Amino acid sequence: MKQIKKYLIYPVAILLLGLTACHDLLDEPAENKAFTEETDYTRPADMILPMIGVYATAYDMGWECYPLISVRGDDVNAGGLGDQQDFMETDFFRYNKDYWMYNSLWEATYSKIYTTYSAVNQIELYKENGANSQLAEQYIAEAKVIRAFLMFNLTRVWGRVFIPLDFNPTNLMTTELSSKDQVMQYISELMDEAIPVLPDMHPRDRSDIRGGVTKYTALAIKALANLELKNYQAVADATSQIIQSGKFELETDFYELFKTKGKLNKENLLEWQYSDFGQGSGDRKGHLFGFYGPQNWTPKVAGLGGGWGFFEPSLKYIKFMLDRGETVRLETSVLFTDRGIAEIKNDPKYATLPEWISNTTRSGDAINDFVRALFSSGKHYLPTDQYIPGRTEYGSNKNFTCIRYAEILLMYAEALTRGASGSSTNADDAVNLVRTRAGLNRLSGVTSDQVMDEKFAELAMEWGTRFYDMIRLEKYNELSYDGRNFNPDLIFLPYPQNQVDLLPALKGE
Repeated sequence: MKQIKKYLIYPVAILLLGLTACHDLLDEPAENKAFTEETDYTRPADMILPMIGVYATAYDMGWECYPLISVRGDDVNAGGLGDQQDFMETDFFRYNKDYWMYNSLWEATYSKIYTTYSAVNQIELYKENGANSQLAEQYIAEAKVIRAFLMFNLTRVWGRVFIPLDFNPTNLMTTELSSKDQVMQYISELMDEAIPVLPDMHPRDRSDIRGGVTKYTALAIKALANLELKNYQAVADATSQIIQSGKFELETDFYELFKTKGKLNKENLLEWQYSDFGQGSGDRKGHLFGFYGPQNWTPKVAGLGGGWGFFEPSLKYIKFMLDRGETVRLETSVLFTDRGIAEIKNDPKYATLPEWISNTTRSGDAINDFVRALFSSGKHYLPTDQYIPGRTEYGSNKNFTCIRYAEILLMYAEALTRGASGSSTNADDAVNLVRTRAGLNRLSGVTSDQVMDEKFAELAMEWGTRFYDMIRLEKYNELSYDGRNFNPDLIFLPYPQNQVDLLPALKGE
């Protein structure tokens, strides 16, 4: 049987042509493939190919997508004095519906969502022609998990969005918008469908697609969706299963977690994977980490490229961490410049800083002053002595972490402090696992506010977690800082004008 429905060509042929698919921890670049009428669905060994395409498409995250999802919290600022003025305006809650980044995030996310539907359709065709039925159901469930993560971020940014139910994008012309709560409920139920047929293992232990999603990735996304719904018992139930599995643990060295050692780490439940394939030249698959890096630096390994300076840890976050006596988490999260250190000291309360605060990282890279920002994100930094010799692009060979075990522990603890019951550990122990790794004293009788402070310290600059937590808890005053003025009318970005012009349901929203 050799066939493909015509609508599959739209998302898959466009998205996968020329895309280097990734398989087995991206150790080897897979052959470029586009599924066409010539695909032979009687070859069961090829059923993995559409699934590889889903991962490759998810990993191909445009540099503009994550910053828009993440920049509006009080943990991070948009670097200024650049050619992306409306990105900085977005950080100040002044939105421009014509800004190209808005449209790009919308289009990229929906394109990836349609790729998951296309893959499911193709897997069904393999299944009809004798491929392993159990494996087919697993791959379909994996596609659902990737789709759920994409939908999760989309609705947090825009609120009311479309839930596509098939692989035909033209159906959006007649589809109604769903509320954020409806989307989160859809995600939770979608994960209920996926969990029973997914591998019961750590993602890095998979042998077919190493680092691919498992049962626990789906449980994590279910917990995230129910946290947004304030269904804290569902959060506790899902995170309890992850904790009780014993398959995840915190990386002992927080600093190295975001470096090469963090790739497929025991702490990670979901990460976008990239690779230089162990070679100093030739094919590579990478994210453009330069967006987050310093414009000016003196790398320990001479000749390596710097960044753009558009993603800056906030002074508010840095002072919050100093007040807590944080060391390794602050050192890891923030790359300091001399100008930034001087700015901190301008506040008499911080006139004397710990001796370890320096413009030179523990890995020996010096962060020099640059015009766009006072600091850069350390979580998006790879020490230059960890680069594969010959590679010069900022952050080359670094993975992008999406969900990690520390967040699971803190979600579990929050759920318990808000009235849920847990079946694994208690809130104190969950929080103290994270605090002990950070070198902080244990807490007793932990409160919801203490959990939220711990999330602020632990998850800063990661997927907008701080911003969306403050929205969920209606702590809008936290978002009004350093010249920013937030109110509930500014929770969601406006729909991109290009999409309003195309999709009738968006008109008048």
